[in-house]
Amino acid sequence: MSISPFFHNLASAYQAEMDDLSSDSEGKDVLRQRLTDKRQEIGFLRQMIEVSPEMVAVVFHQGFEFKRPGLMEQVVSQGSDELLAWGGLADAVGLRPWAQTLATEVLKEPRGAWFMSLAAGLEYLYSKPGSSPSSAQDEVERDPHGQGSDDDQDPQEQSLDEAGADWLAEQGFDRKD
Repeated sequence: MSISPFFHNLASAYQAEMDDLSSDSEGKDVLRQRLTDKRQEIGFLRQMIEVSPEMVAVVFHQGFEFKRPGLMEQVVSQGSDELLAWGGLADAVGLRPWAQTLATEVLKEPRGAWFMSLAAGLEYLYSKPGSSPSSAQDEVERDPHGQGSDDDQDPQEQSLDEAGADWLAEQGFDRKD
């Protein structure tokens, strides 16, 4: 499976977000409760789909049903501007009823359809055995099509990352750098 640098970067961030949500300071598993809380905040979170999509995508964890893995592998091989539209994934990806409710909210956003394709790709990578960020890095480095590595990040993606970091800093969060 070929994973684009775009998806590789976001898959690492998605993994980190899932790790942060998984346990509390005492090491107790709190993932279910934290996801429930985030899902209730979808009205606010959907404003972040362009600047920090991985932070919003987690609300769809276990909400997708992947019917055509081959098409999903094509999705995760694409860059940000090349993503297959959400409507084009209708026969490849199903949504559980609770996730459909969230999707209805997200699709109200101008980039909602783009985000839904991205969220499906991130969850596909997260749920696929052997697709951890470290194995995704291996795929990026071995890509025979010369897609490159982290070092040649698309300037537009880098700009989005910087905008996301700026927005989070304005909200009172510490910068990752």
